[in-house]
Amino acid sequence: MLERRVKTVRALERGLDVLIEVQTRKAASLHELHQATGLPKATLLRMLVTLGQKGLVWQRLADGAYLPHVDRIERASFTSAAHIAEVASPHLKALSTRVAWPSVLAAPRLDHMEILETNSPLFRLDSAILGPVGVKLSYIHTATGRAYLAACGDAERDSIIDRLRPANPPDGSEAELRQMLQQVKQRGYATRDPLLPWPDRSKQLVLRDGRRSMAVPIMVGGSPIATINVTWPGRRGADEAVVQRHLEALKATARAIAAALEANPN
Repeated sequence: MLERRVKTVRALERGLDVLIEVQTRKAASLHELHQATGLPKATLLRMLVTLGQKGLVWQRLADGAYLPHVDRIERASFTSAAHIAEVASPHLKALSTRVAWPSVLAAPRLDHMEILETNSPLFRLDSAILGPVGVKLSYIHTATGRAYLAACGDAERDSIIDRLRPANPPDGSEAELRQMLQQVKQRGYATRDPLLPWPDRSKQLVLRDGRRSMAVPIMVGGSPIATINVTWPGRRGADEAVVQRHLEALKATARAIAAALEANPN
């Protein structure tokens, strides 16, 4: 018996080609997809919006790249960096409408914090350029790192401090660090002050970039899994004024991200 020939749906076929391209590349810009598929950018945008509405791709704020949705078949936990970034991204976008300065989302690694996402591109200011994704931040010289270090459990904090401790730390410097972290925990947010003597990464950048920052942890199940900050030029506002104006919005965003992760753990 002759096999019946059935026509393919060309639009569906092209949409699947785009999805496969995003999944293969892990992250792709609109221009890269245009070059790979030969499709007009306007057509690609419509396809990507449709794929996004179906939960198959999402667009990162940090660089506009399109990424595949975290595969539910793999049952990734909410601690997956890709999943945290995907869930947090719309909340970072919403925060950009409430706070005049940009933010980064960062997660802990062995001896540093790593930027997972940032809403910096939504701000048309040279002073608002943060990131890019993958940048390593200090645990002890950035508000982002301090917020995590202050919120984590004693055993984890001790392990991180052990990794960061210099060969010959100045007398009293570790006690100073731990006292500072206790103060951060008590007040519920971190800043870059006070300066600390340990030569951890980012120290020189923090000293010379002229920026100020505050950060809070994102708590899931009673433990921090990431932190979110707000960064502004030091000449544009004192810590106290910016904290008073924007801290609650920052904390509300952290709570919203945590709630979204708990509601969608995979």
